[in-house]
Amino acid sequence: MSTAGANPLAVAPITRRRIGDSLETTSERPSISSDYSNIVNNISSSPDLDDVDASVTVGTNGACSSPSSMGSSSSSGSHHHHYYNHHNHTIIRYLLRGGKLKLPFLCCDGGGGSTVGFFGRNVGRRILGLLMVLVVASLFIRVSLMSGHVHRRDLNELVVVRALHEDWSMAQRAMTENVASQKLPIPEIWQKPESGNYRQCASRPKNRSRLRRKTNGYLLVHANGGLNQMRTGICDMVAAAKIMNATLVLPLLDHESFWTDPSTFKDIFDWRHFMNVLKDDVDIIEYLPPRYAAMRPLLKAPVSWSKASYYRSEMLPLLKKHKVIKFTHTDSRLANNGLPPSIQRLRCRANYQALAYSKEIEELGEVLVNRLRNNSQPFIALHLRYEKDMLAFTGCSHNLTGGEAEELRIMRYNVKHWKEKEIDSRERRIQGGCPMSPREAAVFLKAMGYPSSTTVYIVAGEIYGGNSMDAFKEEYPNVFSHSTLATEEELEPFKAYQNRLAALDYIVALESDVFVYTYDGNMAKAVQGHRRFEGFKKTINPDRLNFVKLIDHLDEGVMSWEEFSSEVKRLHGGRIGAPYARLPGEFPRLEENFYANPQPDCICNKPHQTEQVWKPSLRTGSDRWKEESV
Repeated sequence: MSTAGANPLAVAPITRRRIGDSLETTSERPSISSDYSNIVNNISSSPDLDDVDASVTVGTNGACSSPSSMGSSSSSGSHHHHYYNHHNHTIIRYLLRGGKLKLPFLCCDGGGGSTVGFFGRNVGRRILGLLMVLVVASLFIRVSLMSGHVHRRDLNELVVVRALHEDWSMAQRAMTENVASQKLPIPEIWQKPESGNYRQCASRPKNRSRLRRKTNGYLLVHANGGLNQMRTGICDMVAAAKIMNATLVLPLLDHESFWTDPSTFKDIFDWRHFMNVLKDDVDIIEYLPPRYAAMRPLLKAPVSWSKASYYRSEMLPLLKKHKVIKFTHTDSRLANNGLPPSIQRLRCRANYQALAYSKEIEELGEVLVNRLRNNSQPFIALHLRYEKDMLAFTGCSHNLTGGEAEELRIMRYNVKHWKEKEIDSRERRIQGGCPMSPREAAVFLKAMGYPSSTTVYIVAGEIYGGNSMDAFKEEYPNVFSHSTLATEEELEPFKAYQNRLAALDYIVALESDVFVYTYDGNMAKAVQGHRRFEGFKKTINPDRLNFVKLIDHLDEGVMSWEEFSSEVKRLHGGRIGAPYARLPGEFPRLEENFYANPQPDCICNKPHQTEQVWKPSLRTGSDRWKEESV
């Protein structure tokens, strides 16, 4: 795989190490200026013009034939001779007579023996060619005009140099604009779904200012779970604080989950930015005021999927009474639907605008994305949930050895809060309840039409199983992760902190050209919703239930590859992240997650209104707003 081009953000020379591969190569992009110089040199060194029958003749091999050259006219010092020479120079007479240049870049790809006019197909290239011809012609005109005035030679030489510099600059600008305008069509496998007039609509109303009321108390929250579960839980707690008119203290993060990451809120998120973006919605402070710091807070675990009325009727009286309350859990403590529109939009502002990662995380994430792009190449971010904890929790052991399956079973029994202990792995897989194995993921991508040369970034922790990735790398050798894409020095501050590494993966997944998730976990929900909010970036959600049946038929020889690939593409034509409204379900647990699809609350179809839209870069913390028509 080629090494990415020079990146001003990279601390060390940019290296791209594929997973399981230490070989490195480099590639460079040709410069426009050098290409232009070659064209000009070809013009000046080739036989210029045919004085009589100038035309671009295409030979049988498709190349332009070379005309015979003409000698240049002599000149004298008189005005008459100067005028005569000026208008009878080979180039001037040729242009005045409306001739055609025999230049390679003006030739059409026509058949043998045909004569091609200046216009026709590729008009833009011919106009560019004419522009460069005029540059050269203008130089000859100036030289011809000044040749009769020998006594002003020094001044004329200065004029020639200046004119040449101006013409050169003009041609370079024209070449740059022409190259930029001639973009190749995007292949279908990389195209975003059609999104119509849907745009972000999560900003605060411009004509509504916040009523400053005395706080009802202070809310401490302990965000539980992994990074993405904590992220969405924190957004819900911002909304809860708004509902109760509480002052929110910077959240505490979970240090006791599977990864036991000791990182604090300030280590992972840009806490000042978080407070600043939400200052017109909720009061947020770093620490409890001194008079309350020694108080023992009331501990409460809010009921899952609660409506706003629950927080007003049951939590608010407790807050007013005790002044300091601590929520011990934040996961799914607010309903997906049935909340006031202003609260739903606040959840989106908290998630997509306020929760920017720290400067160090954002900058390294940008470096990784630039390396993956490798001269503007598209790439896939594959959320491959084939990790030990996930496999143990789901009871899935497809493609693993007997010893590895037993290790997963022991781990499942050792985790007390996992209620399901005895699981039939084969039955769970047939029901579509297992993450795709690396081999299944490779077959899926191939069936969807992605070539073996595709760059793939693995968004996951360590893949479980001694030989699990072999089949994937055999089909897609250009596979990377944060550990192979970053240098040792760059990764050193993050290595011991799984949540910070997960934040790097989040950034790369958000910025990828295509995001594919093989299991519907917390990260899959968070990233796909964010990609919808950012303009419906292509996100593929594999139909695991039907795909398992298809790949088993393929392996058993029941289906040919052509039949298999055609059916996989048909199944997933409507599973690429196109707009649709989230609908309430019969039970909250079975509803589509708010953060997986923030439409219609935060994504609206209002083409004739003006919405203040957040325009994020990789450094989401850069406070950039732009008025756009939505």
